[in-house]
Amino acid sequence: MFNLIIIMGEYELLEKIKSLFGAQDMTVGSPTVSIIKFAIPLLIGNFAQQLYNTVDAIIVGQNIGDSALAAVGASNPIINLLLALFMGISAGAGIIVSQYFGAKQRENLSKTVGNVIFLTLIISIVTTVLGLVISKPILILMDTPNDAERGFILNDANTYLMIIMLGFIGSAFYNMISGILRGMGDSIMPLVFLLVACGINIVLDLYFVQALKWGVMGVAVATIVAQGVSAILCLIRLFTMRDVIDIGFKYFKLQGSLVVQIVKIGLPSGLMQAIFSCAALVVQSLTNSFGEAIIAVTTVVMRVDGFAMMPNFTFGMAMTTFVGQNIGAGKWDRVNKSVKIGLTIGLSTCAVLVGAILLFGRNLIGIFSSTEAVINYGNHMLNILAFGYLSFCVTQILMGIMRGAGDTVTPMVISAVTTVIIRVPVAYLIAFLTKSEAFPAGSPESLYWSLLISWVSGTILSIIFFIRGKWKDKAESIGIYRDN
Repeated sequence: MFNLIIIMGEYELLEKIKSLFGAQDMTVGSPTVSIIKFAIPLLIGNFAQQLYNTVDAIIVGQNIGDSALAAVGASNPIINLLLALFMGISAGAGIIVSQYFGAKQRENLSKTVGNVIFLTLIISIVTTVLGLVISKPILILMDTPNDAERGFILNDANTYLMIIMLGFIGSAFYNMISGILRGMGDSIMPLVFLLVACGINIVLDLYFVQALKWGVMGVAVATIVAQGVSAILCLIRLFTMRDVIDIGFKYFKLQGSLVVQIVKIGLPSGLMQAIFSCAALVVQSLTNSFGEAIIAVTTVVMRVDGFAMMPNFTFGMAMTTFVGQNIGAGKWDRVNKSVKIGLTIGLSTCAVLVGAILLFGRNLIGIFSSTEAVINYGNHMLNILAFGYLSFCVTQILMGIMRGAGDTVTPMVISAVTTVIIRVPVAYLIAFLTKSEAFPAGSPESLYWSLLISWVSGTILSIIFFIRGKWKDKAESIGIYRDN
């Protein structure tokens, strides 16, 4: 009898572990619990991802200097541009995966996963070659400082970019496979792998930069090694999920109709990311005109900004998976309930982070640089952006719901309008109107007021399009759950 109790206890423990680390079915149980259970590890994962990027900036700023910090910051828009296509395919794959998972269509789920892996391999190779060729020309086109007046950061920025491109395949596979895992409700293991990669990155950063004195090159090498490890771990996790999907060579054969479906759903998101990245390149050119110090300030502010954005992107992604699975299962009542739940949780979390930024802004900036001018400018810029994060939270949650229903076009259009038509022109307009003897290129505040205006505009547009309800019509047009 005692042995039977022990066996039953072990079985219950194994079931709890399986439910924690396995794919999460979000079509049953409390919507609130499902969203929170899925979002918490995702939030921690986003924190780890941001920490991953932030540690680079801290080590560079404190050990090499503001010039190297500016070089890394000037490179980021180009890296994001080259990642845009993967973000699109990942979004399309994640939506299809979540809906096939919700519909319990194992064969179609397996085919989707196999096709996505093969597509990732092909596109990552092409992107790597392209990146190596265009990196320096784009840096020059962006007017990256390389003179005595604004600073010499072009060569360091190019070195960082070239090394990152050599390890691009690791980043591509991690982002793609972790998106697939989250589509099946598994947000735990991508988090674990990211934490592992983060730890590796920190150790290697310290070793390469402090011990070996490799400078910017050391930071880049540490990054690609850590990303490669996280990608391998994600692939191993995916290939061991035999209780959910089937793995075999036949599933890696590209199927035209499936590829078209993935691209059709994911391309708008990819274009949206590309639009963001292209706009970022244009804004980076404006940033470069202000010189090395402002580039360093912007690099630091964007690192802190990443932490403030965490709940926005986290709950947006959680809503996409939740809505995708429940639409796949035909449970519209749960979809409707999730709107209020997502907004309440997201805004509450975001408000706490905004309060922390307002209270400890100077301390946060001081972690990256000891230069008083950088600290003062950085804190002022954070105060400009602070309440815009709450507005952006609403936008991301509503867009997440629309994407989960398969409507990726509307979020793309809203993003294009706010980023290209509003943010970029407003930034240059404010800069032009504020030119002075002290600021020949205009006030650096133009970078941040324009961002705040674009966020608020995006929220207004998202609410309008969400209330109109056209996104609901997209769900049935995908045709994934019709056979149920």
